Amino acid sequence: MKKVCIVQTRMGSTRLPGKVMKDLCGKPVIWHVIDRLKRCNNIDLIVIATTTNEQDNIIEEYVKALDDEKIKIYRGSEDDVLTRYFEAAERENADLIIRITSDCPLIDPEITDRIIEVALKSQTYTSNVGLRTFPRGFDTEVFTFQLLKDAFENAETAVEREHVTPYIKEKTKDVAVNISNIKDYSLHRWTLDTEEDYTLIRKIYEKLWPNNPEFLFKDILDLFEKKPELFQINAHIQQK
Repeated sequence: MKKVCIVQTRMGSTRLPGKVMKDLCGKPVIWHVIDRLKRCNNIDLIVIATTTNEQDNIIEEYVKALDDEKIKIYRGSEDDVLTRYFEAAERENADLIIRITSDCPLIDPEITDRIIEVALKSQTYTSNVGLRTFPRGFDTEVFTFQLLKDAFENAETAVEREHVTPYIKEKTKDVAVNISNIKDYSLHRWTLDTEEDYTLIRKIYEKLWPNNPEFLFKDILDLFEKKPELFQINAHIQQK
């Protein structure tokens, strides 16, 4: 079974344009997302799925310059992200798709691996976003190619086409699997969508990455225990 992680990426974020190329300890955000996903044991291939817009040429050029056979680029529709995902998955002969967004430079490979392992057994939509107990920024959705194909062929609304998984979640609502953490940390916002988010994530990287480039969820929690004021940096930001 070929397990393909598709990372939707674009420069045209409405709240923080160009965020995927912003600097974190000397590397762009997208580098860190890829680096963390490469540490997953259950991912065979990573596809950076961006748009055909000219402003996203920089993403294609960057990914190609990495010169890594396990990192591919795919360009498709900006608005119909579902089609972009389907085409990327079909091109790579994916059996299982792992959906990640590029605004997650703190994503934990161990958590993502655990969700994939469960999905391999359940063979249905599996995620940690149904009932949130992990911080935003650790979102991982896993589903079979057949579920993606069904959505591609039958999803009709703009929301279903733009956000990839609403149709899949509705179709699998009675059998979907949700991975929860023992303790609820969903109050934390560790995703990158605003300047405040970037300030927080940059501070986390500056504190942890130089000495421990493979830092994980537990290391960030330890940092917040020592520096609780970090929470206030983006606590007021509402999810779009």
